Amino acid sequence: MDAFVVSALKYRPTAFSEVVGQESITQTLENSLKTNQLAQALLFCGPRGVGKTSCARILAKQINSSDASSTEDFAFNIFELDAASNNSVEDIRKINEQVRIPPQVGSHKIYIIDEAHMLSNAAFNAFLKTLEEPPKHAIFILATTEKNRIIPTVLSRCQVYDFKRISVQEIQAYLAKIASKRELQFEENALYLIAQKAEGALRDALSIFDRMVSFTQGNLSATAVADNLNLLDHQTYAALGKLIFHNDIPQLLTSYDDLVKRGIDSMQFINGLGDHFRNLMLAKDPKTVALMEAGESIKEAYQKDTETLTSDYLLDAIALINTCETHFKSVKNRRVHIELTLMQLASLHFNGEKKKGYIIPASELSRKTTPQSLQNTASPLLETTAKDEAEQIEAEPQKIEEKEKALPQVVESSPETSNTVVQESDPKPYQTPNTIAPVSNFSLSSVALKKAASKVVQKKIPEEAKPKDPFELEDLKALWTEYIDQLKKEKKLNIASILSMNNLEVENSNQILFTVTNEMNKAEVNQEMEHLLPFLRKRLNNYEIQIKLIVLEITKEETVSSPTEKYQYLLNLNPALEDLKNKFDLDF
Repeated sequence: MDAFVVSALKYRPTAFSEVVGQESITQTLENSLKTNQLAQALLFCGPRGVGKTSCARILAKQINSSDASSTEDFAFNIFELDAASNNSVEDIRKINEQVRIPPQVGSHKIYIIDEAHMLSNAAFNAFLKTLEEPPKHAIFILATTEKNRIIPTVLSRCQVYDFKRISVQEIQAYLAKIASKRELQFEENALYLIAQKAEGALRDALSIFDRMVSFTQGNLSATAVADNLNLLDHQTYAALGKLIFHNDIPQLLTSYDDLVKRGIDSMQFINGLGDHFRNLMLAKDPKTVALMEAGESIKEAYQKDTETLTSDYLLDAIALINTCETHFKSVKNRRVHIELTLMQLASLHFNGEKKKGYIIPASELSRKTTPQSLQNTASPLLETTAKDEAEQIEAEPQKIEEKEKALPQVVESSPETSNTVVQESDPKPYQTPNTIAPVSNFSLSSVALKKAASKVVQKKIPEEAKPKDPFELEDLKALWTEYIDQLKKEKKLNIASILSMNNLEVENSNQILFTVTNEMNKAEVNQEMEHLLPFLRKRLNNYEIQIKLIVLEITKEETVSSPTEKYQYLLNLNPALEDLKNKFDLDF
């Protein structure tokens, strides 16, 4: 049996034209060779598996090949050092000694130091002088995946080339070329999944490609590759998308449960779902279709799926998925977090109406909620199905009319008084109760209730029809004391103390005069006025009542401090003091 050679070695590039995804760097190196302007110290940095070492070897071969015939072998002029296992000062000193000896064949000696970031600081320092002033026949090529670990003094002596990650389309095209060369059967989406899994590293993509060829026995299908790599392909997300667009929440949760049983990573699922809706958004406009990292057949499928979707819906869905991803690490029950996001996606813009306040951040879910807030954020699964509700509304329209009659009548007050007339007594004298109870956002019946509530006639009380009953000062003081007692129960002791320490007066039968000691107390009472004034107007049945605040002016008595002021003060009390002062020649 012949020895198997992995694709990463078998298809390793031997010329700059075979390097994938690094055209700018290879073109720069070729131009430098042609114009004889190649630096003597180069640093190749970038992610793993993108061609750093391959480009270093290709460059090392071409440096001497340009000066001699192609029949000569210059392999002895190339020295490759693994810095991971040769990272001491002694290893660098050996290189410094060897560099002085000129090459026997060719014009240059090339030293390739791979994984250069593994060198110790002492080894870097021993290498500095050689890098700064190398012999004319020596060229150093350093390769590293961690540029940040190279000391700045070394970086300043090297010409730095930053290698980039290879795009999914370039890896997919390269894999398709190899598969065609090996006469393998493959689906375009299968190669896309392999390229996506490689995360920009061609070496990783070739390793995955070999594994998938062995698993599928040369027939690369998207389903088989997705199952083996534990990934979700376009068809899976497309099927989930149809359930979301048709608001089929039970089947959507069942499908997600099947994915969980397959061992799909939750974070990977959210990322893929976000990419799916992003592709749908890009497919809306022909100008942005090119931004999609997918094959032509998949792009056409996205364009077909997005025909019935609006841009507003897709934007809201992407924002919802982004919120889920942002709070994913902070939640304790991640499965419930994802299921809630899926239910919100399926209920978003349901029946053509955007659900206001429907996007619930995960941070809010951890807070203690009141029964009313639980009502507002109830799960759609707790409601009856939309189909049943629609049939009930069509069959029994009188039920909606009864609900409309059951709604409380909203009475709009004038802007001057800012008061709302209610039927029952207030649970708190200084607060205005809600006139309409909030309704859930999830069912068709709640939508009907909202529409019915919007049709309730807003009745405005004319100014001349508002009651203006006269009142006595004693009645006012009794209500004032009641209001203060209520404030004390609410633990608002500061404003209660201010209201209780001063006297009340009535002027012109409708104007209440209240005196405060300073401007700070006046500001406190003004802030409480929005509750106090409606309370008094309603209880005294007089809507012309106004409260006027008066700041008490306290005159400051003159104080005697200096000797001159003391003498003048005593002199005013007894003018004979002046004669005493002059007689005995005293100082004041």
